[in-house]
Amino acid sequence: MISQTAEYALRAMVYLAMKADGSAATGTEIAEVTLVPPGYLSKIMNQLAKAKLVRSQRGVGGGFVLSREPASISILDVVNAVDPIEKLTSCPLGIKSHGVNLCPLHKRLSEATGHLEAAFAASTLSELVEESKSPLCKSVPLDIK
Repeated sequence: MISQTAEYALRAMVYLAMKADGSAATGTEIAEVTLVPPGYLSKIMNQLAKAKLVRSQRGVGGGFVLSREPASISILDVVNAVDPIEKLTSCPLGIKSHGVNLCPLHKRLSEATGHLEAAFAASTLSELVEESKSPLCKSVPLDIK
């Protein structure tokens, strides 16, 4: 449904959102808690910073923090920052007779993508953090002590 890169980015962003005190988290800390390979996480965090979803702070007590409140960052914001969902706007098979009209199969795939985007746009990091507090949700490995 989404790429591994997007999954890793969401894990990192949820972890940062779970830090109630707003303190910075180092890349090493994020990688350990979210089980994301450190080298790969570094690239992802750079993409998130470029999209202005996180800020990096240097020096003692440095690391990454969210750039905005978790309630204002949607799942779609995070996914689009690292691996945007591809929309079908023309026949993916390149059939010239289809032009910009999608066949029934590709039209349904395009509609499903639209529904997915809408669902991701309507879900925020703060909702994910709040839902993770449910006794039914064991948020391992994102369990902050």
